Amino acid sequence: MRIAIVGAGAIGGYLAARLILSGQPVTVIARGANLAAIRSSGVTLRLPDGTEEKARPAVATDDADAAGPHDVIVVAVKGQQLAALAPSLAPLLGPETAVVPAQNGIPWWYFQMHEGPFAGRRLESVDPGGAISAHIAPGRVIGCVTYQAAELEAPGVVRFVEGNRFTLGEPDGSKSERAQALAGVLTRAGLKCRVRTDIRTEIWVKILGNMTFNPISALTRATLGELIGFAPTRELAAATMGEALEVASRLGVSPGITIEQRIQGASQMGAHKTSTLQDIEAGRPTEVEWLLGAVSEIARWLEVPTPRIDALYACLKLLERTTSAKRSST
Repeated sequence: MRIAIVGAGAIGGYLAARLILSGQPVTVIARGANLAAIRSSGVTLRLPDGTEEKARPAVATDDADAAGPHDVIVVAVKGQQLAALAPSLAPLLGPETAVVPAQNGIPWWYFQMHEGPFAGRRLESVDPGGAISAHIAPGRVIGCVTYQAAELEAPGVVRFVEGNRFTLGEPDGSKSERAQALAGVLTRAGLKCRVRTDIRTEIWVKILGNMTFNPISALTRATLGELIGFAPTRELAAATMGEALEVASRLGVSPGITIEQRIQGASQMGAHKTSTLQDIEAGRPTEVEWLLGAVSEIARWLEVPTPRIDALYACLKLLERTTSAKRSST
């Protein structure tokens, strides 16, 4: 199976390393200093016990035309980068190429191949003007949810914290051969990978944490452990999750996990910095639309009040704006 990893940051770099170390030929599409480091030394994976593993991709390039079509493309860039990136994926696409978007939050394809009153409806918050859906056909998508905590410590260097679950699912609910074949490849690479017939439920399980812990940690500059260990922010996270569960319920989704269970699961990551906090510290745009904007948009369609979600959205949008402005001025 020819696999291309587009974006070799924390999650893309971790996934590429795991696949390469299992003997899978991998093409890494990256750019700048990160690409230079991978070309020179491969992807360096730093593990929790202090050991390091090095993995050299079969191809490392910033030229999708030179890379050519692949069987599977794992798009591991942040959601906010996807609209600009989508047109450049064309050279990687063959007639049967599957696209596996590995982003946090509510994906642009959520209502594609979907049953219900919003079938086929586009989420403007994550796919403004249809910039993504115009270049990635619905039939190409295999949905996925990743559960890895990792950080890109330096160009080509990924520090892995914990988590090896990688769930796949077809948007139409089928258990396709292509999804099962990819799951087999990921399992042989050491990931706990299964194919679900309702990937949207898994999306909601993960977003309960991402849409609460990520913005709160970015606004307070606290790690997950600090956020959960402080009663007022823990209570804010729980109340915000309650709003999200109401939205999910109105869509007919029951995540099958309690708020306390979701908080306890996140508490195991301890001093980990969320990806949104990492983005704010680096002065980068955040996944605010994918984590909060999309849920708020759906809530408006459903006429469900979400005051805490809306407040976190407004505060994170302003923080992103002011942080970016300060970085630009220096």
